[in-house]
Amino acid sequence: MSAIRAIFWDVGGVLLTNAWDRTERTAALEHFHLDQEEFHDRHEMVVSSFERGKITLDEYLDRTVFYRTRPFSRDAFRDYMYSLSQPFPEVLAFARALSDSGKYFMGTINNESRELNYYRIEKYGLRETFRLFVSSCFVGFRKPERDIYRLALETTQIPAAECCFIDDRALNLECAAKLGMQTIEMQQVEQLRGDLAKLGVSP
Repeated sequence: MSAIRAIFWDVGGVLLTNAWDRTERTAALEHFHLDQEEFHDRHEMVVSSFERGKITLDEYLDRTVFYRTRPFSRDAFRDYMYSLSQPFPEVLAFARALSDSGKYFMGTINNESRELNYYRIEKYGLRETFRLFVSSCFVGFRKPERDIYRLALETTQIPAAECCFIDDRALNLECAAKLGMQTIEMQQVEQLRGDLAKLGVSP
């Protein structure tokens, strides 16, 4: 087995809570008393463009929420969206220790809209840990599309066999594995430590 030189991390569900997944959307719809079916239909029509960076957060909200008058402001809804992002401190600390060791190239591969991605990177100091953010909103590809993993490999010029990708969803790991990357399905931090140790990875 090749020694691991690079570790790529999913963000939502691994390092932080998800940014705008089903759980977060449901919480917002309940908080603002919005019709879930109506919102879901509109969301599904624009989410790909939103996460690929083709439309802004304001454009997304225009199409999913503010296409009619609401008793709450755009700022209130946007602030609530941001407030749903919370850290997983133990995982962040572990990732930081791996980064600080200087032994591994650390990057992310994640699906996220531009504004939420920037907010989360800044809010939780992710630039201090990760050197590269292969985010769907920056590169125009989404997991589990092959090209987002290919881009990460080609950008870093590190052979796939020397890269590990960590995600909380099996489907997102399948294509990475087909490209030759080592993969770990994140469940909890001690399991992650153990699985990385099996690959020879430690701070």
